[in-house]
Amino acid sequence: MLKNNNISTMKDQTQLAQAQQSIMHLQNTITQAESHPNSQVMEQIQNSLKRAESSLEQAAQVTENQEALDLARRELDQQKQTYQQMTSRTMD
Repeated sequence: MLKNNNISTMKDQTQLAQAQQSIMHLQNTITQAESHPNSQVMEQIQNSLKRAESSLEQAAQVTENQEALDLARRELDQQKQTYQQMTSRTMD
């Protein structure tokens, strides 16, 4: 039973790590867009945002570490806010 529990824990950690990586990729893409905004980078942000949301949703299904999950959600929310501010500036 312990072995099965360890496998489950590793899967939880892997899903959460993938979500965190997706959020970091989104952050890097947003940083790139802030210095070099163009339609291609903006499209990459939208794709990265979808991947990050999906990864986080998958992690939420299997992760028991609520604290780490909440931190990842806050990081994603912060990146969404940065993206929204950036798009509102470019539309002005």
